[in-house]
Amino acid sequence: MGEAPVWSVVVLPFAMAAAAYAAVAIDAALHARAAGRSVSVAGSMVRPLRSVVRLVIGQRRTTTAADLVLWRVGLVTVPVAAVSAAVVLPWGHVAVADLPVGVVWFNGMEILAWAAVWMAGWGPNSVFSLIGGYRFVAQGLAYELPHMFALITAATAAETLRVGGIVEAQSGLWFVVWMPVAFVVYLLSAAAMAFWGPFEAPLGTDLAGGAAAELSGVDRLVFVGGRWMLLVVAVAMSVPLFLGGGSGPVLPAWAWTFVKTAAVLAAVIWLGRRFPAVRMDRFAEFAWIVLIPLTILQALVVAVVVLAR
Repeated sequence: MGEAPVWSVVVLPFAMAAAAYAAVAIDAALHARAAGRSVSVAGSMVRPLRSVVRLVIGQRRTTTAADLVLWRVGLVTVPVAAVSAAVVLPWGHVAVADLPVGVVWFNGMEILAWAAVWMAGWGPNSVFSLIGGYRFVAQGLAYELPHMFALITAATAAETLRVGGIVEAQSGLWFVVWMPVAFVVYLLSAAAMAFWGPFEAPLGTDLAGGAAAELSGVDRLVFVGGRWMLLVVAVAMSVPLFLGGGSGPVLPAWAWTFVKTAAVLAAVIWLGRRFPAVRMDRFAEFAWIVLIPLTILQALVVAVVVLAR
């Protein structure tokens, strides 16, 4: 696994923004189809653009006694955490940085999103946004441990924390074949991390939008865009962790990375619209009673295999 040129650091945020835009377009198409409206590719691509323009020219909302520094830092940190996590994401045979502790870096940037959403909820001095921020913290306590065990399982099998090393370890057999539990739990926790689909309680309609209740204009664009970037980077990381990275016949490695990422992302978005919102307490109970034991068992099986070979 090689490292991309220095200029890729500048390109990465724009690439993430483009990927997030594509994900929004897919979601818009699915939403239109579910509502019984006719769907066209051009219409699906243009609709998010209208929303972006409307938010850019919209006025930013202010609230009484808001902590503006905390608020703005939280908003900006959401997309920053997503882009920073993407630094170790392989694109074919290259990544912006193939760090020796890439898995730890990726997980650290994900956890940074915890603080970001909480700050974005606390800053406006609003009850609804505050509860939304705390809901995300509670949701994190439910999904983070299974998520970490899923990451550790892939790293244990490859005997390295380097993401490139994990891809190389799958040259003979993709990890998803003998780690299906870790793969499924990883995607489940990825959706929860991006508070997407059934895990969107932090932005719940019962809280008038929760953590985003007081956001408008550019502030809302940055926060919501960052949330989509989180979903994209978390789903994209499943490709090097479990689906062999850019390996595949005929097509070049970068093309396989694109195809696999697009397929998994479309599947996650589609499934996200098929399930109702999950109550926070029930998700926490399910995570601690079912997901954690399952991921620990999966990790133990992988550890035994690694010791035996």
